[in-house]
Amino acid sequence: MILASPSPLGVALGIATAGAYALTAAAAPRLNRQATQSALGLAWLLHALALGVGLISAMPRFGFAPALSVMAWLVLTVYAVESRMFPQLTVRRTLAGLGALAVLLAVLFPGTPLHVSASPWLPLHLALGVASYGLFGAAVVHAWLTNRAEKQIRLATEPQAGVPLLTLERLTFRFVSAGFVLLSATLLAGLLFSEALYGAAGRVWKWDHKTLFSVLAWLTFAMLLVGRARFGWRGRTARRVLYAGAALLLLAYVGSRFVLEVLLARGAA
Repeated sequence: MILASPSPLGVALGIATAGAYALTAAAAPRLNRQATQSALGLAWLLHALALGVGLISAMPRFGFAPALSVMAWLVLTVYAVESRMFPQLTVRRTLAGLGALAVLLAVLFPGTPLHVSASPWLPLHLALGVASYGLFGAAVVHAWLTNRAEKQIRLATEPQAGVPLLTLERLTFRFVSAGFVLLSATLLAGLLFSEALYGAAGRVWKWDHKTLFSVLAWLTFAMLLVGRARFGWRGRTARRVLYAGAALLLLAYVGSRFVLEVLLARGAA
């Protein structure tokens, strides 16, 4: 929920969505592909409805759990599109489980209200950042599928993903490239317009934990793309750099907000 709402309707939709994802994950081994996809599609629609309720909330809120919820929904959206092109993809159960966890966290930790003096453009800035999370999340899923396929090839078994290895690798770097563009735009907006976006006196670019980890993540992804273009990085080397960048990006916002909202019980986006 980009602007999560702790209203009774929002909570009810969140619980229903988490339940739908959990049931899909639990029943997936006993259902055929079509039934599993239909159940996952219903959960995805409920998730979208929960996001919509959050967007029209009278009191905009944001936090680490809503960010994870949006990221999960974006990854599932990518999967929904790709499963049309590659019906052999077999990550429905895993994605359903992750979706249930992300939505449940958003229900339990709906975030904190945005500053009343914040710019109307602030939600767009946050949306860009979360969209980059979603794209990098999709890249990580594809990198994991690539790793699994490589192991199955070495063991002379049929790859469960059912998608050519080079195709998975190409898709991984497409998501990394798109995520890098959005992350760059997010950081640039924060650098140039931070005070205008947040509307709080003295709220300017500063080297706090969030900024430091964001810049380190940006440098890591930049290194990955340069290494791919200049030195042909692929396989284990590329995946390790991707995982490192994704971990830094999670620490940048989700990690810092988790500490503030849960461990220290403080707010402010």
